[in-house]
Amino acid sequence: MRHGFMACGIARAEFLDDHAPALENWLKQGMHGKMSYMERNFDKRLDPKKLVDGAKTVVSLLFNYYPPESLTFKQDHFKISKYAFGEDYHQLIRERLNHLLSELREEMGEVGGRAFVDSAPILEKAWAERSGLGWIAKNSNLINKRKGSFFFLAELIIDLECAYDHPMATDHCGTCTACIDACPTQAIVSAKVVDATKCISYFTIELKESIPTSFKGQFEDWAFGCDTCQDVCPWNRFSSSHNEPRLLPSTELLDLDREAMIELTEETFGRVFAKSAVKRTKFSGLRRNIDFLKG
Repeated sequence: MRHGFMACGIARAEFLDDHAPALENWLKQGMHGKMSYMERNFDKRLDPKKLVDGAKTVVSLLFNYYPPESLTFKQDHFKISKYAFGEDYHQLIRERLNHLLSELREEMGEVGGRAFVDSAPILEKAWAERSGLGWIAKNSNLINKRKGSFFFLAELIIDLECAYDHPMATDHCGTCTACIDACPTQAIVSAKVVDATKCISYFTIELKESIPTSFKGQFEDWAFGCDTCQDVCPWNRFSSSHNEPRLLPSTELLDLDREAMIELTEETFGRVFAKSAVKRTKFSGLRRNIDFLKG
């Protein structure tokens, strides 16, 4: 597709009544941990019309971030989630979405709407599922039958009536429990339910406090994020390498082996991760993660 997106699906903008009970229950059980922002804007998460006046359509798009197989990190390496290898995806995809919206306006006339890249209270996976782009799997990720799950989700919510796609009729996880069995901290507590307070990605990115010592020795060298449940998913055998130069890791990042990460200075952090999503955790957060791992 133009602008680098790998797939597109279109759904009618309406209240996600089938997702409301699960979201409410997840929040009531405190599975969002310290992510207090998840408690806010409950109605907006479920109703796109509260995000864009007059919304009629949610356009969901997939952007591949699966790295080329030729990329090799040193064997003795702390691990960083694949999505953070290159530049921060927010800026990259927002640029592409805005170009797409501009083209839509040139072709169709006045179109009201907004672009979203993990930047507002919107249930991205639910909308992608509704538009037929895949199904929400047992690890709570969206899986596409032809492309796996290593992709970013993005949306355009617009006030234009469209021809709508339909959800897949079948959940193709079947009896497979590979992701549940492989999760290092047993964070997948039931099918499609992840308890963030047990999740390595939550601990290494979202949590601003000390990591609970009860999880010592369970992180399998993940210093930022975790890809374990995706790495073991059989559907990801269909993942193919992206061709976006801005998502490739720098040589300096590839050379940051375990010893170099332990000795990482704030100056080096600022240089290596200047445009990376890793900067979200800040130097102090990454330092905390590394100290936790090496302890």
